[in-house]
Amino acid sequence: MTDRLFANAVDVNGQPLELLVIDGRFAEIGPKVRAAEGVEVVDLRGRLVLPGFVDGHIHLDKSFVGDRWHPHQFAASLRERLAVEKRELASALPAAERADALIRQAASFGTFAMRSHVDVDATVGLDNLHAVMETREKWRDFMDIELVAFPQAGVMSCPGTAEQLDAAIAEGAEVVGGIDPTSMDADAEGQLDAIFGIADKRSAKIDIHLHEPGQQGIEQLHRIAARTRALGMHGRVAVSHAYALGEVAPDAMDTVAAALAEAGVSIMTNAPGTHAFPPVLRLREAGVRVFTGNDNIQDAWWPYGNGDMLQRAMLVGYRSGFYTDEALRVALDMATDSAAAVLGISDYGLKAGNAADFVVVNAPNGAAAVATAPGERSIVRRGVLWKGLLPKE
Repeated sequence: MTDRLFANAVDVNGQPLELLVIDGRFAEIGPKVRAAEGVEVVDLRGRLVLPGFVDGHIHLDKSFVGDRWHPHQFAASLRERLAVEKRELASALPAAERADALIRQAASFGTFAMRSHVDVDATVGLDNLHAVMETREKWRDFMDIELVAFPQAGVMSCPGTAEQLDAAIAEGAEVVGGIDPTSMDADAEGQLDAIFGIADKRSAKIDIHLHEPGQQGIEQLHRIAARTRALGMHGRVAVSHAYALGEVAPDAMDTVAAALAEAGVSIMTNAPGTHAFPPVLRLREAGVRVFTGNDNIQDAWWPYGNGDMLQRAMLVGYRSGFYTDEALRVALDMATDSAAAVLGISDYGLKAGNAADFVVVNAPNGAAAVATAPGERSIVRRGVLWKGLLPKE
């Protein structure tokens, strides 16, 4: 393996940066690095170096990327939306092919890791999970993919689903999913008993979709925080969306934020559409880890998206009213270090000893990269330009 010095770069603050790579790992990182004679020097021409992007929430089995265009269809209720999805997916390419296309597209933008929610219930069984697991294996050397067994149709309201979730974890999914315990199942305690019970039994993580509004959503967050504390699952539970955090008065938000921080429950937001969404800076000030992901990408739920996490960071910043460099760097952190921490990725980041994995962006600093989401990028894995090394189509 060729040793390389990546020179004439800048870091997230726009300061000079050089990276010495030996045997595929960072040997030294700093504003000026000395390299032994004979080391290949790669001039990055003043461009920005960032750690690889991490998509903290994506649905590989739902997307139509790689398939024909599916025009978005109106649905008046969640059940109607599920029926539309089922009908459209029945005429789409196999899940493994669509997942492969979306992973490839995300990788081309510099995403190195992702958490994918995959539908698992008593009707679809483990079919989607097996398809995505097949694709994950193909990408094992290029993309770190953590899988969530996601009960899209509910747990208690879809008898047999709890058993399928347990089987999914036994077969290799790392995270137990949940969804709207009250509004979907009309049995918050029952659903939470089931998913926390599986997680405790299998030493798995938890990630719960929570769309429930206002005070109802806040009460759900308190339940989740209490169960997380009781089982000692600090840092292993996340709640996705949590719209209620952006809908209640500041004092109610602050109270539940303190409970989430104490329990170590993370919050994922993709700053979606017209929804209220969690106040990122206020949650972080309270000690809550907040991360981001693309969520739905060109599927039956949502026609938008391309898998670019830098663009997602820009959208989070845009909807959050982030204008200062400091705030824009928060949006970047949500798509890199914070998301990596939630997924538990080791060997990640621009640090001596870690794998020499990074993205080179045509921007003067991290804030500018978020504000403009430039398309020109180079991807380096183990100190080697990634282009041409992806799995064959």
